[in-house]
Order: sequence, then structure tokens, then C-alpha cells
Amino acid sequence: MIRWIAFRLNYWFGALGRRVAQIIGLILLAVFVGLVATYYVLKPSVPESADLWKINRTPAMTFKDSTDEVIGSRGGLHTKPVRLTEFPEHLRLSFLTAEDRRFYDHGAIDWWGVLRALFVNVKQGQIVQGGSTITQQLAKNIFLTNERTLVRKVKELILARELEKLLTKDDILELYLNRIYLGAGAYGVEAAAQTYFAKSARDVTIAEAAMLAGLAKAPSRYAPSSNIELAQERAGIVLKTLHDEDVITDLQYILALNNPASVFNRSISGDINYFLDYVTWEVDKYVTSPDVDLVVYTTLDRYLQTKGEAAVKAIIDDEAKARLVGQAALVSLDTNGAVRAMVGGLSYRESQFNRAAQAHRQPGSSFKPFVYLTALEQGMKPTKVYQDAPVRIGDWQPQNYSNYYRGRVTITEALQYSINTVAVRVSQDVGMENIVATAHRLGITSELKANRSLALGTSEVTLLEMTAAYVPFAKRGLSADQYAITRIETENGDVIYQRVAPQVVRLFSRRVADDIGHMLYQVMYQGTGKAAALADRPAAGKTGTSSDWRDAWFLGYTPDLVTGVWLGNDDNSPMDHVTGGGLPAKIWHHYMTAAHKGMAIAQLPGAFPARDVATDKELRDYLADLSRQFKRVKRRPKGRRRSSGFWPF
Repeated sequence: MIRWIAFRLNYWFGALGRRVAQIIGLILLAVFVGLVATYYVLKPSVPESADLWKINRTPAMTFKDSTDEVIGSRGGLHTKPVRLTEFPEHLRLSFLTAEDRRFYDHGAIDWWGVLRALFVNVKQGQIVQGGSTITQQLAKNIFLTNERTLVRKVKELILARELEKLLTKDDILELYLNRIYLGAGAYGVEAAAQTYFAKSARDVTIAEAAMLAGLAKAPSRYAPSSNIELAQERAGIVLKTLHDEDVITDLQYILALNNPASVFNRSISGDINYFLDYVTWEVDKYVTSPDVDLVVYTTLDRYLQTKGEAAVKAIIDDEAKARLVGQAALVSLDTNGAVRAMVGGLSYRESQFNRAAQAHRQPGSSFKPFVYLTALEQGMKPTKVYQDAPVRIGDWQPQNYSNYYRGRVTITEALQYSINTVAVRVSQDVGMENIVATAHRLGITSELKANRSLALGTSEVTLLEMTAAYVPFAKRGLSADQYAITRIETENGDVIYQRVAPQVVRLFSRRVADDIGHMLYQVMYQGTGKAAALADRPAAGKTGTSSDWRDAWFLGYTPDLVTGVWLGNDDNSPMDHVTGGGLPAKIWHHYMTAAHKGMAIAQLPGAFPARDVATDKELRDYLADLSRQFKRVKRRPKGRRRSSGFWPF
């Protein structure tokens, strides 16, 4: 060829032609060598066909609740391979029609398809069609990333040719249908059918097959779990193509259009994903870079989760939002520390940030129980009297919420009415470092600054750790580590992690536990937390409001459950005078009332009024106990004194 060109040029132009021919020849040789070199440099290796089912396969995590029911998944959702002959014909043809109509007629590359797509794209002035064959898509899905570069495209073409040499067309289509990503974490047609329609791909209808085939173009955009209308619109296009190609009859086309596929309602709220995200982070503590599918058994109680979400949505209505409440969170633990419910925000679809586990906020007065617990451990009694009056420490003068001062009050009353001046005075007496140590001992993991405002809850913490730190109050001074995972297994049932309950230790004495329990009961009996009080059983807790109404909290417990609620705004902007004793207390009451329905009433130590007259039975029982103590004191030998316990009147 080059010699012919040289001859013609020499004939036409003489010596100049020979020179031009030599240059052209060198250029063509350089291009040929470059192409060969590029091919061998970029040529990836293709493993044996048996490995193609597993290579670069994204591991999946399936989560189960406390009753071993599946509640969700993370990572790639895979199923066991389904053979090509097991898929219904209308499903196979739907994918072929939508993605590669000439699949069985061309090689790895459909050059007519490439030219057709190029013509359409030039005509439209933008990329509206792609020329990738099913073999190319399979090569990309298995071996490559989604980056749009020339190098990646060349590798895709090379790998597609290698796959066509290694496998039959049926093998390629079978692998494609089992490996293609179809949105919502589902890899393969079988996983997608189970995810969206709760059935096997073997049983999908024509309308459902068209919807699945339509997902291949843009799985995240067309996923019916997030946008059913768009998915149905895309499925309609696939159905029309099937009809135009005579794959389905007129009657089948009309029936499929009039009965579009819909997503199976699993009655699991999308907001449960806040909990699933949290558990996913926790899995990393026990399993590093898993290369197999995992089954994670969690502590979630689906009934309580539903009630938690309902309680938040029932209270955070338009009126609450008018008061500039932007977000809410709820966490509920049992007294063993197991997470039973977690609401990380008002809508997971709108924001995936988990305010229950990730947001560090000022707890306000809900931190004060750690101050008074420290005082009780140092020997102070609930009847200890302090002066509620203006207090100044250097240039700092903390104010009470109401700017009202009561004069002489007990520390029980100070906690009951959330009096700031007394909390600050007590913190000065017991020592800031001691308070920090107490809070950390009970479960606070965030850094706490031992400054003069510590008692007023100015160090930022998460709702989850605050709720966990209240569990020892409910357990009468005993420890309980917070947890959300009980067991992790491989898909084959091999146990990777099994939780072993840690040894329970006493964090503070029963006497101190009863005293702090009594004080926290007053908060709900006749203090700032009255709105949270339960009608049929005793409970204890504490309100919390940070400066300028930026955060509103309620933390409380019964002998069965410990629950925390937080309200605020992600940008830390103020709410309209929302306090912990208002909306958070109402959410807590709403949830705990539903959570305890049908549950036996358990006694709460210290749950009796401090000053008001109790019920006849409570009063008779209490006076009888005092009488027994008085008789024992009278019989005690002279010279021996007994330390007086808590005196409530």
C-alpha cells in the first residue's frame, strides 16, 4: 500500500512525492505500533469463567430485628445465581429489547449500534444514546468503574472481546442478568424483583419485567422505591418498544399499561435507615473489610420503632414547625442497654444525618442529675438546703430560666424546678472534675469541659450517650453498656461475632440510687417535667434547655425503658421559646405511653412525693416503715448511732 502510494506520488511529483510517501509511511507505522502498544498496555486479564460470579462483588449486610425478622440491608444485595432458562421469556426479551436488540447477531461490539448512536447524538447536539452492548456493560460491571474516560472505554472494549471469546452468548446474558445493578442496593434481576415486588424474578409479570429492564439505563434515578411515577413512565417506554418489536401482543400491551407495576409495601418506614446506618458503623468494630455477605442481628424492636416515629410526627406538626422546630430525634433503650428504637430526624429521605447518634449538642439542665449524683455520693442529702439567690463567679453571673429566686430550697426542689443558681453552687462545692468523672463513669463518652458552666450542660454530647448514661438511674445504680448488635454471621451461618454481656458492676450505692431516683421523680410529679408524666405508672426524668432555646431535651425512664428526646435545628439557630418541658416532654409521654401498653407496672424506688401528702396506702406504708426504724433505734445500745437515711418531709 505504501509502495503504491509512493509510486503514484513519484509519478505525479517526482522526488518530492517519494519524500511525502516516506513521511506518510512512518506516520502510519507509528500509529500501528502505538495501537498495538496501547492494546497490550491497557489489556486487562480476565479470570477463569467460574470466578466471574464473585469477582468484584460488593459484600452485602442484611439486618434483622430482635425477633429475627429482616428490616433492611446495606451494601450490595445479592441472591444465589438464577440460570437463564429459569427467567421467563418476557423478562429476557425485555432486557434484550431495552438494552441490546441485536445481542445474538453481533460480536462484542455492535458497530451499527455505535454508528446509529453517533448519528443520533450529533443530530441532537448532546449524548442521548449509547452504543454499549450487553457484553460491554457486563465487562464494565464486573471489572471497571463508572468513570467516563477514554482509557476506561478502551479497556471495556478489550474486556468485552475477551468475554466473547471465553463465554457463549447465553452465558454472557445469564451473567449480565445476575450481576447488573438495578438500584436500591440490588445486584441482579432476582435481587431487584425481591426488593421491589417481594417475589422471585421467575414470577414477574410483563409490566414488572418492563420496569426492571427500564432500570438498567439509570438505576438510581428510576428506582421505584424512590420514584414510582418515574419508574412507571420508563417502564411504559420499554413496553411500547416490546409492542413495536412484536414481542408482546396488543392485548398484553394494553393490560400491562393499564396495570403498571407497583412496589410491594413492606410496612417498614424509610426512617428506620437512621438505625441501619448506625448499626453499619458499629459493624466496623467487629468486622474489618468483609469479603462475604453478612447477616447482622440487632436489638431493634420494630413495634417500639414504629411508636417512636409516630410520637415524633404526632407532636412535630405545623404548629411546632411554626415555632421554628427544624429537627427532632428520639432514642429508647431497655435497662440492659439494648437500643430498641432510634429516630434520627424528621425524614431520612430529606436528610441522612443522624441527630440521635451524630449530633453533638448542649444538654442544658438534663446534665444536672450528674451534678446532684456527685453531691449525694459525697454524703449530701436530698434535704440539703441551698440559697436560691443571685450568684457570681468572677465576671459570670448565671440566671434562672424565669429570673425568679425562691430563697431557701432543698436540692430536691432545685432539681425539680431546674434552678440554675443552686446547681452552680453545688458544682462549686463538689468539684468540677468530680462531676466530669461521674458523667463519664455513667456512660458519657464525649469530652466534658470542667469549667464553671459545666453544671448547666454547656459541654456538647449526643442524645444516644445521654440516654445511655441515664440507664444506671433506672437500674438503681448498676451498669449497663449500650449496644445495638447481638450477633454477626456470614451468609453460610458462620458466627463472626457474638455479644457476651459484660459483668454488671455497681456504679453507685442503692441508697444514693434511691435518693437520686426520688429527686428525678419530683421533676415529673410536680416539676418542670409534668407534661411527660405517665398516667398509669411511675417514671422519673429531667428536662433540658440550652441557651437561647437552641436545644430542648427530655430524658426519662421507667424500670423498663430509658428514653431521650431532642429538638433543635441543624444550623444551631434558636427555636421560638421551646423548652424541654414542652414539646420534648410531650413526645416522650406520647411514646412511653404507647411503649408500655399492656406491660406490667413495675415499682420505681423513690417514686413518692417529697412534701405533698401521698395516697393513703403510700402514706400508711411509709409511716409503718418509719415506725419500724424508730423501734430499732430505741433498742440500739447506748453510744451507737445510726446514720439517718433520706427524710422526705
